[in-house]
Amino acid sequence: MNSSMYRNLTITALLMALAIMIPIVMPLKVVIPPASYTLASHVPIFLAMFLSRKMAACVVIGSTLGFFVAGFPLVIVMRAASHMIFALMGAYYIKHHPAVLTGGLSFTAFNIVCGIIHAIGEVLACLLFYTTTSMPNIDLVYVVFVLVGGGTVVHSLVDGYISLYIYKAIPGLKPNEHTKGH
Repeated sequence: MNSSMYRNLTITALLMALAIMIPIVMPLKVVIPPASYTLASHVPIFLAMFLSRKMAACVVIGSTLGFFVAGFPLVIVMRAASHMIFALMGAYYIKHHPAVLTGGLSFTAFNIVCGIIHAIGEVLACLLFYTTTSMPNIDLVYVVFVLVGGGTVVHSLVDGYISLYIYKAIPGLKPNEHTKGH
C-alpha cells in the first residue's frame, strides 16, 4: 500500500465512524416515521462523495448501519440505504466536474439536483416499504411526498452546505490525483 491508499483508508474509516455515530448520539433529531431529520447525518456522505465513489459507497453503508443500530424504524433505515443513489451519482459528477466544489452558483445547482435525487430515492424507499407491508393509518401522500420528499430536499441542502464549508476548511482534504474517481 502506498501513502495515498493509507490516507484514503483512514479518511474512509473516520467518515464511516461519523456516519455510524451521528444517528446514535446526535441530540438534534426529529423522528415522525417515516420522516426523520437528524442534523448533519448527510455530512459524512457528502464529504466522502466530494472525494471518491468508493468512499461514498462505504460511508453510505456505515450511515445505514448507524440508523439500524440506533433503533430507527425499518422504513428510516431503508431511507438511509437509498442514499447510495445520490451519493454515487454526485461522486460521479464531481469526478468529471471538480470545479463544482469551488462554490458559488455551480455548487448551488449541484446541491439542488442532489437534494432532488436524494428526495426521490427516499420517497421510493418509503413507497417500497409501505406497498410491501401493512399500511399505517397515515395520509400517505402528505407524509411521504411532503414530509419525507420536501423535508429531504431542505435537509439535504443544509447538510450539503455544511459539508462544503468543512471541505474547504480542512487543508489537504482534496482527492488524490492517483485515486480520483475510485
